Amino acid sequence: MLHNTTIHAERGGTAAADGRRSDRRRRAPRFERLTADGVQSGRAVRSPIRRVGRTEAFALRVVNNLVAIVALTLLSPIILIIAILVRIESPGPVIYRQTRVGLDRRNLDQREASIGRRVSDIGGQPFEIVKFRTMQLNAEDASGPVWATDADPRVTRVGRLLRRTRLDEVPQFWNVLRGEMSIVGPRPERPTFVQQLRDEIAGYPLRQQVPPGITGWAQVNRPPDQTVEDVRAKVDFDLEYLKRRSVWFDLWIMLKTLPVMFERDGSGPAQDDVDA
Repeated sequence: MLHNTTIHAERGGTAAADGRRSDRRRRAPRFERLTADGVQSGRAVRSPIRRVGRTEAFALRVVNNLVAIVALTLLSPIILIIAILVRIESPGPVIYRQTRVGLDRRNLDQREASIGRRVSDIGGQPFEIVKFRTMQLNAEDASGPVWATDADPRVTRVGRLLRRTRLDEVPQFWNVLRGEMSIVGPRPERPTFVQQLRDEIAGYPLRQQVPPGITGWAQVNRPPDQTVEDVRAKVDFDLEYLKRRSVWFDLWIMLKTLPVMFERDGSGPAQDDVDA
């Protein structure tokens, strides 16, 4: 009798364990956010990138080009008005160009082999980003590259409106058509800041393993960054994007970007918005 009870108990325990394993298999995998403040400094981080195949990569490229062409076509009257307003308020060019760090096409072995051979490894392919000028001409002549601040006196009145609505980023659709950027991806940074941030934030270089974007998962979830700690928090979302990157996730982020443009107070500066 005791023997039979033991057998039933063992079977019951086995069935319960099988049920728990089955439940775990049925549950969708959940992305575990790394830390509340982003990736901890000094922590070894392996690439969380979801690799896309050739077909999906081609689909992403097609979607990016179509969205860029449609956006530039529909916004062409607004682009003309903005260009006139920028030129009227402040002397200087309407379009501002600045060097940013883009996609790093090297694999891990190539990056490690480059150490010692290069005088300066900025972490990715440099390119010139284009945007509407929102600051006075030569805004950084006296200070050099610095973080922007709230109510920055260098920002023009038109520039403040453009930043609030993110319309200063519209010319970057041209960068998308040139293949230098995507609609969705981690925001590209200036070489000066990239070298600083990758030394202070573990996992930061992983952002360079996908094309930079006009908008991103971090941008629709976090306010503009003004300090290294703000960037640290955003890296968490950038790494989550790398793990979930797909055509459908990109489209979802694009849709979420539209209300963010008008619902969130965008008058505060972003570290990647410094004009000179």
